[in-house]
Amino acid sequence: MGNVTGFMDIDRENPRTRPVADRTNDWKELYLEFPEEKLQDQASRCMDCGIPFCHTGCTLNNIIPQWNDLVYQGRWEEALEVMHRTNNFPEFTGRICPALCEASCVVGISGDSVSIREIEKRIAEEGWSRNLIKPQIAKNKTGKSVAVVGSGPAGMAAAQQLTRAGHDVTLFEKNERAGGLLRFGVPDFKLEKEVIDRRLQQMEAEGLTIKTGVNIGVDIPVAQLQEQFDAIVLTGGSETPRDLPIPGRELTGVHYAMDFLAQQNRRVFGSKIAKESEILAGGKHVVVIGGGDTGSDCVGTSIRHGAKSVTQIELLPKPPKDRSQETPWPLWPHQLRTSTSHQEGCERLWGVLSKSFVGKNGKVKELNCVRLRWHEQEGSGPRMEEISGGEFTLEADLVLLAMGFLHPQKNGLLTGLGVDFDPLGNVKVNKLNMTSVEGVFAAGDMATGQSLVLRAIDGGRKAAKNVDAWLRGSPSILP
Repeated sequence: MGNVTGFMDIDRENPRTRPVADRTNDWKELYLEFPEEKLQDQASRCMDCGIPFCHTGCTLNNIIPQWNDLVYQGRWEEALEVMHRTNNFPEFTGRICPALCEASCVVGISGDSVSIREIEKRIAEEGWSRNLIKPQIAKNKTGKSVAVVGSGPAGMAAAQQLTRAGHDVTLFEKNERAGGLLRFGVPDFKLEKEVIDRRLQQMEAEGLTIKTGVNIGVDIPVAQLQEQFDAIVLTGGSETPRDLPIPGRELTGVHYAMDFLAQQNRRVFGSKIAKESEILAGGKHVVVIGGGDTGSDCVGTSIRHGAKSVTQIELLPKPPKDRSQETPWPLWPHQLRTSTSHQEGCERLWGVLSKSFVGKNGKVKELNCVRLRWHEQEGSGPRMEEISGGEFTLEADLVLLAMGFLHPQKNGLLTGLGVDFDPLGNVKVNKLNMTSVEGVFAAGDMATGQSLVLRAIDGGRKAAKNVDAWLRGSPSILP
C-alpha cells in the first residue's frame, strides 16, 4: 500500500467522455485520454485490504491490489505481468466489463470505489504502447492438435492458452473475421476493432492458426474434425435470441438486436450491405425492447444513425437510484444504471409489457403497450399485473428485440457431435469441461448460458487447463 491515506485524500475521478455532439457523428471510442499522473492518483486510492473483496466480484481472480500499487509506483511492466497471470485480454475487459470488482471494493462502502476498470485498461494500453506485449512462443511442442470452434472471448482465451502450452491449435470462426461477440456484437464506440486485431496478431505469432468463414458441421463435417484433431473445444456462444411472439411479429421492421448491431459493425469495417437487407434507424422512431447492455448498444447505434426518436422499454420496474438494501455491499447492487448511450438522448420506460405490433402496408408503425404493477409473493417471486387503463401506444418504424439469448444454436455442429444438453439447452459439461462426448470440451456462454466477457475468458482459460491435462495425461502446465 504505497499511499496509506490515498483513499481519504483523493476523490474518485474518471476520464471524461467526448462531447455528445462529436461522438454521435462517428464510431470512435468514447473516452478522452486520462493523464498518467491522475491515473496513478486513482491507483493510490486502493487500500490493499487484508481481505480484498474486489476479488469476490471478479470471476477472473485478478490480483487487483497488487497491480494497483505497481501502477501507483509507475512499475508498468510488473503491473502488466501480474495482470496477465489471470487475464489474457485486459484491453477487452477494461473497456466493456461492468466492473463487478468495483461494486465490492471496500472503499465503496462509505465512498466511491477505486477506478479498477480504468486502471486495468490503462495497464494493457501502456503494455502495447511500450512494446511490452510480445508473442509468448512455446519452448516445446507436444505433437497434439486441438480445434477450438468459436472465436469469441472464450475461444480466444482457450486457443491462446493451449497454443502457449505447446499444442497445435486451430481456431475456427464461421463469420468472415475472428472475434465473435466482441467483433460483431459490441459497437465500435465501446470497442474499436483494431483492439481485437492486434491481439489476434500476437496469437498468430505465437503459432495459432485462425480459419475464418468456416462453419463446422456445414462447411466441414463434424466427423472430419474429430479425425483430424486430438481434442475439440466448443466455444460458439449462446446465439439463439429470445423472441417476442405477439401479434404483428411478422411485420417488416421488427428485428433482433444482434442482427442490427452486427450489420453496423460490418458497415464500419467496410463490408458492403445489400440494400434490401439493410437495417437503418435514420429518420425513424426506434423502440428498443429490453433494458440491458445490448439494448443500450442499440440506443447508441440508433442515435448515430440519426433516429428521429429512441425509446427503450423494460418489463421490470425502475430500479432505485442508489444501491438497494436487498443487495448490500459486497453484492452486485440492484440500482439504476445510465449508460453513455442513454446520456446521448433516449426515453426510458420501465414496467411496460409489449402487447402487439401494428403495421401499414406490411411495415411496423406502432407498438401497443400496457403498464405493469409488480407484486411480491412470498415463496414464488414477483408477479406482474396489467394496470387497468394503462394502455398506450408508441410510434415505431423500427423495433429492436434486445431481450437476451436462450442457448447455443444446435443444428449442425452440436447435433452432429451428439453432445448432451442441460435443462436450459446449453451444452452439458462436467467439472473438467468435458461434454458427453470423449475428447470434446465446451466453455463460455455455450456451456454456461448468456453471461459476461470476463466469465467467458475465465471459462476459456479453465477449459484450456483441463484440455491440456487430458492431452498430457498428467497435471496441466497452464496457470
